[in-house]
Amino acid sequence: MTTLRFEDGTVHVQTDDADAAAALDGLSDVESDPRSGGYRAPAMQYVAIRAALDAAGIDFDDRVAGATETDLSLSTTYDLREYQQAALDAWLDADSRGVVELPTGAGKTVLAVGAMVAHSVPTLVVVPTIDLQDQWIRELETEFDVPVGRFGGGEQKQEAITVSTYDSAYLRADDVGGDFGLVVFDEVHHLGGQGYQDIPRFLTAPARLGLTATFERPDGAHEQVAELVGPRVYELDVDDLAGSHLADYEVRRIEVELTDEERETYDDAQSTFVNYLKRSGLSMQSGSDYQKLVMRSGNDPRAREALLAKQRARDVMLNSDAKVDKLARLLARHRDDRIIIFTASTDLVYRISRRFLVPPITNETGTKERREILDRFRNGTYDTVVAANVLDEGVDVPDANVGILLSGSGSEREFTQRLGRILRPNADGSTALLYELVSVETAEERVAARRR
Repeated sequence: MTTLRFEDGTVHVQTDDADAAAALDGLSDVESDPRSGGYRAPAMQYVAIRAALDAAGIDFDDRVAGATETDLSLSTTYDLREYQQAALDAWLDADSRGVVELPTGAGKTVLAVGAMVAHSVPTLVVVPTIDLQDQWIRELETEFDVPVGRFGGGEQKQEAITVSTYDSAYLRADDVGGDFGLVVFDEVHHLGGQGYQDIPRFLTAPARLGLTATFERPDGAHEQVAELVGPRVYELDVDDLAGSHLADYEVRRIEVELTDEERETYDDAQSTFVNYLKRSGLSMQSGSDYQKLVMRSGNDPRAREALLAKQRARDVMLNSDAKVDKLARLLARHRDDRIIIFTASTDLVYRISRRFLVPPITNETGTKERREILDRFRNGTYDTVVAANVLDEGVDVPDANVGILLSGSGSEREFTQRLGRILRPNADGSTALLYELVSVETAEERVAARRR
C-alpha cells in the first residue's frame, strides 16, 4: 500500500510497494527516509510524485488531495478584459503554473480572481504588506461573499481562502502547506529573497500564479522564482496598454544645475570617492563592490572617508536647491491636478512638506496616519502628497495624473512602479505626466539612464 501525506512542509510517501519505490527513485529532491521507512520530499514535489506514481500504474491513497481539491464553487461578476483573459488562458495552458507580468493599474487582482474561479479550490494569497493584505481581503470578501482568513497583522485565522503576508507565510507554510490547491503570489519578485523561497517549497499547491509588474531581477533571482512558481507565461508592458486600458503618458526629463556652493561640495566629495576607488581597485560595477567598501570602512579610515564622501555627493545631487525651486513652478502649473511627488530621501520629504504644506508619507509614518492621508487624497481633500519610497509598491494608492520624480535609484522596477501610480485612465482621457528632475554633470545622469 502506498500513502501520500503532508507533514511539516514535506510530502511523506509511505509504501511497501517495490514498484512505487522504483518510480520515486529518479525524482529530484525525493529521498528515502530511514526513520519512517518511506520517502520524503519538499511539499512542492507533490505534483511530480503523484505523476510518477500514476505513470507507473501504482494505486495510492492520496491524503493531500482531500484538502487541496475541495470544490468551493466560486463565481465572479467580473468581465475580464481581453488581455486579462489572454493572460489567464496562457496560465491555464501552462498547467496553471507561471508568472504573469502586467503593469501597475492593469488589474492583476481581477486576473487572480479569474484564476480562483477557474479552479475553485482552497487558495492562499501571499502579499508583501499589511496595506495590500487589507485591500485583497476587502476585494475577495466582496466578490465571493465568503469569509477570508488572514495570516499577519496580529491575526492568524485560516479559511478556505486566506490572505497572508510574506513574513507570516514563511512562518506558517510548514504547518498549513497541505491545505491549499492554489497559491497566488502578488509582487512575486519578492520570492527572489532567499528566506521567502521556502514558502513555495513548503506548499503542495499544484496551481501557482505569480503576479508582478517587473519580473526580472538584476541579481538573476527571477530564475529561482521560475523554478518555484513557474516561468513567465504572459507579459505586457506599459506601452502595450497606454491609451486603451491605461492612460496615455509622457515622461518629461528636466535638467537642473547645481548652485556654485553645491557644485564645489559635490566635486570635492566625488573626487575623494573616485580617487579611493582608483587606489583600491574597486569598480563599483556591482553590489558586491559596494559591500566590500562598507566592510573596509570598519577598519580603514580612507575607506570610511570615501564612503562618507559618496554619501555627501549623493545628498547634494539628489536634493539640490534647484530641484525644489523647479518643483515650486511645477506645482503652480498643475494646481488643478492630482500629484504624487517621489523622492529617495526622508529629509527631502519633510523639507518639501514644510515649504509647500503637503502631507508627507515616509517609513516613519504610522499605518493609521498613512491611511488617513491616502483616504483624503482619494476623496479630494488633498490634491498632492510627497513620499519617500513607501508608495512604490504594496500600498493601495488613489488615482493621480501627475508624478514628479525628484530623486530615485537606478532600479527599472522602481521607475516602472512609480510610473504605474499615475496610469489609471481618467474620465476625460487626459495624458498622464511624469516629470523626472536630474542634476546635470553628476552621477545622477547615469542613475537616470539605468532606470529607463
